[in-house]
Amino acid sequence: MDDIETRAALLASLPGIEALHVSADGNWVFWSWAGPHENTEIYCAPTDGSASPKRLTTSRDHAYIRAVNHNGSQAIFARSPDSCERDQLFLLSRDGAESPLTHAQRDHYVFGGAFSPDGNCAIWIADYDYTAGQPTSGGWIWVQDLASDTRRVLHKMEGPFESGAEFSPDGAHILWRVMSGPAGATQLWIMCADGSEAREVVRASDTSPITGAWLDADTILFIGEGTTNDYVGRYTLSTNKAEALAEAADFNPQGLIAGPDGRCAVIAYADSRCTPELLAGHSRTPLANPTGRGSILPLGSHPDGSWIVEAYDAGAPHEILRLHPDGRCTTIARAPHGAACIRPESLHWTSPDGTRVQGWLYKPKGTPRGHVTYVHGGPTWHSEDWTNPKIQFWLSCGYSVLDPNYRGSTGRGMAWRKRVKEDGWGGREQADIRAGTEAVIALGLAQPGRIAVAGNSYGGFSSWYAITRHADLVNAAIPMCGMYKLDIDYNETEMPWGKSYSEEMMGGSPAELPEKYANASPGNFVDNIKGRVMVVHGLADTNVGPANTHVAVQDMQEKGINHTVLLFADEGHGVTRRSNLAQYLAASAQFLEDAFGHE
Repeated sequence: MDDIETRAALLASLPGIEALHVSADGNWVFWSWAGPHENTEIYCAPTDGSASPKRLTTSRDHAYIRAVNHNGSQAIFARSPDSCERDQLFLLSRDGAESPLTHAQRDHYVFGGAFSPDGNCAIWIADYDYTAGQPTSGGWIWVQDLASDTRRVLHKMEGPFESGAEFSPDGAHILWRVMSGPAGATQLWIMCADGSEAREVVRASDTSPITGAWLDADTILFIGEGTTNDYVGRYTLSTNKAEALAEAADFNPQGLIAGPDGRCAVIAYADSRCTPELLAGHSRTPLANPTGRGSILPLGSHPDGSWIVEAYDAGAPHEILRLHPDGRCTTIARAPHGAACIRPESLHWTSPDGTRVQGWLYKPKGTPRGHVTYVHGGPTWHSEDWTNPKIQFWLSCGYSVLDPNYRGSTGRGMAWRKRVKEDGWGGREQADIRAGTEAVIALGLAQPGRIAVAGNSYGGFSSWYAITRHADLVNAAIPMCGMYKLDIDYNETEMPWGKSYSEEMMGGSPAELPEKYANASPGNFVDNIKGRVMVVHGLADTNVGPANTHVAVQDMQEKGINHTVLLFADEGHGVTRRSNLAQYLAASAQFLEDAFGHE
């Protein structure tokens, strides 16, 4: 192999930790590790650090942990053919033995997968009738007795769904999230474990989302949208009352992890950095970070007051550590890697409408040979100071990289997250991205004529947008699994929540707002392209349908636009198999060389 291929293979193997779950007794942690193997595989380890991580799966397709039972003797994991996201659930024991919980399929979706507290039952939500053997129009909540393999439906919902269900710590109730009302609105529901007395218990408002988690058998903690900020609240079953516990302008909660003695770890962010806090009643205390890494992400707790965390930054592979009450750290899992990784600096710039935007700027060694603006997906997601094999590879090729948290991103509070809805997709968030690229040029780290935009999903859409609408600035684009025409995306997505998400972001459907969808669609401005395009798609993608790419390729062929096509039959919404990722990275290096005219 030449140097580029060697480097691509090395960065494609950069370890990435995903889907971490800690047993309720705090003694075991299970996770999925991408990078060390061709596919994402499952590992487990004791949280006292007494044994090295143990690999449990050898998979043709990626395996992701969904749940762990109380004592960590058994787990539930999901696997889908070619990463198409139509999952099959499996039981997995700590000795590596696995058995199917549901059947292999390509015609419906399975969300969740959780144990009852005694470990005797498993529960999940699927748009499928297992009795009739056919898909349903909405999500049905199923419970299966693991000893007898008998399965029954507990509740039937109509309409979209996007998450699973959880038993209360005493096994008496089940909690799940319902999508009803205007697009984007959700509510918390509970029912008795036998399926009776299903009812709504909390909604933040008639139009906003809400998430929740069990703190104890009588208490549900939730995150809802207030008037100006997200807040953490508490619902008590015995009194049927909800109250706010914590809300502040500088407090941006995104997740909740129950801990010992009535405490909870709140996964919170400040300016796109993870800043977890411990919540006890109305009292908030920062969770100390003695790890030496940039951020810590709480995953679970131990009865002795310890917290199991993922410790991370972009400088090295992420680690799993145990933080003891006395300040000691125990290493649970660390994956050494030979690549030299570069950490970013937080960069702020001003968008044309005066809005202040934040992103992560990566500087290569020496003078940059060109620049890549890498746009994260979502848009309701965000980027942090964490390892990303694509970014590190482009840095190793000598390119500067900007990873912007444009309006609509999470991690900077409710108001910032909702601002993308003011225009809908293809609005001022794209001006944020362009202004960030211009800020890098002003710093002398990029120059016109050597500017690329790349990304997956919404980052793919933004790549298409940049090469078609910002052709005066951008001369190369690498859209991966991106929306080319928003009406195609709306009609081709198969995800249960897909159409609702588009309606939430755009303010309605393509039938209701045809002009808005058309004006935001890069495919309607393809004549503007002056540079080159490398379009990438997984053909098993059920989120952003490959029809987007097929139409784009046909358009570019008809118009004589310089383009490269990279399709993967065994990939879904992204390129994640190690060999495929290495192929993508090497191809992107050659593409950028050609686009920027390097000799």
